[in-house]
Amino acid sequence: MAVSLRLGRQGALLGLRFTQIKKSLWPSHYFQDRVRHFFHSPWALGVAPLKVQMPALSPTMEEGNIVKWLKKEGETVEAGDALCEIETDKAVVTMESNDDGILAKILMEEGSRNVRLGTLIALMVEEGQDWKQVEVPSPDAPPPSAGPTVTHEPTGSPVTPASPPLSVKPAPSGPLRLSPAARHILDTHGIDPKLATPTGPRGLITKEDALNLLKGSPPTKATPAVATPTVPPPVQSPARTPTGPPPPPGSRPNVPPLSVPGKPGAPGTFTEVPATNVRRVIAQRLTQSKTTIPHAYASIDCDMAAVLKLRKDLAKEQIKVSVNDFIIKAAAVTLKQMPEVNVTWSGDGPHALDSVHISIAVATERGLITPIIRDAANKGVQEISAQAKVLAQKARDGKLLPEEYQGGSFSISNLGMFGISGFSAVINPPQACILAVGTSRAELQLKEDDQTVHTRQLMTVTMSSDGRLVDDELASRFLDQFRANLEQPQRMALA
Repeated sequence: MAVSLRLGRQGALLGLRFTQIKKSLWPSHYFQDRVRHFFHSPWALGVAPLKVQMPALSPTMEEGNIVKWLKKEGETVEAGDALCEIETDKAVVTMESNDDGILAKILMEEGSRNVRLGTLIALMVEEGQDWKQVEVPSPDAPPPSAGPTVTHEPTGSPVTPASPPLSVKPAPSGPLRLSPAARHILDTHGIDPKLATPTGPRGLITKEDALNLLKGSPPTKATPAVATPTVPPPVQSPARTPTGPPPPPGSRPNVPPLSVPGKPGAPGTFTEVPATNVRRVIAQRLTQSKTTIPHAYASIDCDMAAVLKLRKDLAKEQIKVSVNDFIIKAAAVTLKQMPEVNVTWSGDGPHALDSVHISIAVATERGLITPIIRDAANKGVQEISAQAKVLAQKARDGKLLPEEYQGGSFSISNLGMFGISGFSAVINPPQACILAVGTSRAELQLKEDDQTVHTRQLMTVTMSSDGRLVDDELASRFLDQFRANLEQPQRMALA
């Protein structure tokens, strides 16, 4: 009995010593770190990406162009941050992120054109993950429905299998989560956000969800519009909302209340017209121009007798050119003669341009756009006329390429066909000048030599110039030279 107890105690002491020796040779955290490193290694599991796809920025959009990436690979992205600029129908629209994470891989580089809706353009990973080890899906493989997706994709069949798990995420009792674009669409059209089916991460209502709800809402708008007694309840409904539960954070109060589309507005209400992407870009650039560029104005009258006579002579030879074609040619030749006006302004100062590219303002249904006649000083009036007609038609059809309306050095806006005698135009940044052209008018003038009265066809042009680049003296000399070239068309041919 004593012998067995002694042997048991010695065995226990021996086992304890062996355990201490093993701990000193192989620390326990060594194996734990190795196992953890293996299972956390992208080689074993990889990093599941958050997919960023080409979004539907308008109901009629089918494809877009990647103009510029505003985030670089490896940069942190928060919900609402601008990811890239996408061009569609001449407008450049900023695409915002709907989720937090890190931009891991850019699949569509800057300058990519005709990118179809739903095409994968970038990959993101969640915060804390190694963005360098993101898994890039093969273009041949169908998109898996179980992976997390940043909801920039358009509505279509591949989205339907992913909607059930995403719709479970939002809590029914919590506040609604809307993207800024979705909130603007729903508030504009007076649609209850609770009617939208969220497809974004964590129950976010995206712009596509709002557009889908808007497409299905016209039938409901037509029925109440028939009966007139139903007008008061919709007008009173916005007034009841403040008495109920507080609105979700970030919502816009309807003060004064919004009128319901398709119904007569009550006193004190207004109808908010949603701005198109083109109109937003125009408003942004005009605001930038008037707030950052010191505008100076100078006007001069030009005698159009020689141009009108030459135009009639060319028409007899079946050469049809417009007065605006001569104006473009005269402005281009004058810029070539006075290169100090052919400049642009950038952040670090003036930039002298080597070529003369004239931007001509064209009015379209979507807004004003300025296609460019490149190297206009070295082209004849007939060639300028043919190119101007082609560019104007492409602008009205919305088929202009980016290089056909970007990079001009001088702009011309002509409202003479509307009977406008004179006006002042807003400079198109970063250009230095824009020429506003009015209509030609007949005026009687007394000749001093023989004291006879004759008729002159005068046209008023007003140049808006950037005071940082073109002062009043330089602008006056430019207009005087422009008038001399326009009143003597043969001088333009010699130049």
